[in-house]
Amino acid sequence: MTFDWWLTYLVTTFILSLSPGSGAINTMSTTISHGKRGVVASIAGLQLGLALHIVLVGIGLGALISQSLLAFEILKWLGAAYLIWLGIVQWRAAGAVDLHALATSLPRRKLFKRAIFVNLTNPKSIVFLAALFPQFVLPHQPQAAQYLILGATTLIVDIIVMIGYAALATRIAGWIKAPHQMKLLNRIFGGLFMLIGALLATAKKV
Repeated sequence: MTFDWWLTYLVTTFILSLSPGSGAINTMSTTISHGKRGVVASIAGLQLGLALHIVLVGIGLGALISQSLLAFEILKWLGAAYLIWLGIVQWRAAGAVDLHALATSLPRRKLFKRAIFVNLTNPKSIVFLAALFPQFVLPHQPQAAQYLILGATTLIVDIIVMIGYAALATRIAGWIKAPHQMKLLNRIFGGLFMLIGALLATAKKV
């Protein structure tokens, strides 16, 4: 893989990662609700979920899921239901302002596991990777090394983007001055989770 080819993939991945999705919403809501320590666990969970998708694509299961309508539908509905459930929980969350106190409301291991499922149950992610990777893998060069480079690049880019979303959420949290504002924000993020879940439920395999 040439440097120019890798740079093209890097730019492509950055553009696609910046588009808000379930991972970005999860990162921002976790930052506001559980502070910096909570969002570190959440971002780590997102990356593990993404890494598992990358491994599946590397060994060929990604292509199988992208071609199997049944597998796609099962994963799609699991993901949609999970996101809608997260949205309901977020919507019903009470208003709170003290992020340091709130950081202990959910153990970091639960935030970590929640983030894994947010990424892992998103079939569009694995289908996207299964479609994108082959475009940048040169057939006359070692396949494993190229998948490793593309996978590592994807993870690093996603970490950077999620840190950016966390920083944005920290700014938003600084504007919160009363419990009713936090409650409104919880409902906004809850609504976004449910919207993304609904959109995922209507997704069709291409």
